[in-house]
Amino acid sequence: MSDASVDLVVEVAGVGYRLLVGPRAAASVQVGQEGFFSVHTHVRESAITLYGFSSPEERTAFELLLGAHGVGPGLALAILGIHEPAELARVIASGDVEALKLVPGVGQKTAARLLLELQARFDYLSETGAPLNGSHSPDRPPSAAAEVGEALSQLGYSPDEVRTATKALPAEGTVEELLRSALRNLAPRR
Repeated sequence: MSDASVDLVVEVAGVGYRLLVGPRAAASVQVGQEGFFSVHTHVRESAITLYGFSSPEERTAFELLLGAHGVGPGLALAILGIHEPAELARVIASGDVEALKLVPGVGQKTAARLLLELQARFDYLSETGAPLNGSHSPDRPPSAAAEVGEALSQLGYSPDEVRTATKALPAEGTVEELLRSALRNLAPRR
């Protein structure tokens, strides 16, 4: 358990589950009362850990953070303990290094690296912190445009290049067709 999480035992149909929650979710808990948690199951070789969130948007932001290199559940919870999903989306979109440095354990270099890596991922969140239409959520596969954006990020294109390329994509087509189109549009710029 990290400093950014609280360990709870939640009873579901007579079975107690250990759930790690952030400070925001912990504040909403009342012992003996019904509650709602949006849960992420984190599977590692040595353990299966459940993380609970007060909203689906918070869980989505947590999952997007986990996708960044060097961000584990503890750091993701710490980031969400400082910044709500909508605020985090704004911080990342604006490139606010100072706001990320408010997170314990995140210095200048780490904040700059995280911003660069997370900008493409958080393009999929609206200003409210909710996934944009067609964005990846655990219940629905990512849209073709989202997959193209992720592929371009992995190929080393900057978040600005990815945004420009995905906005210019046609509305229909397979991921392969859309990726070829995006690469053709980006080729003259490099």
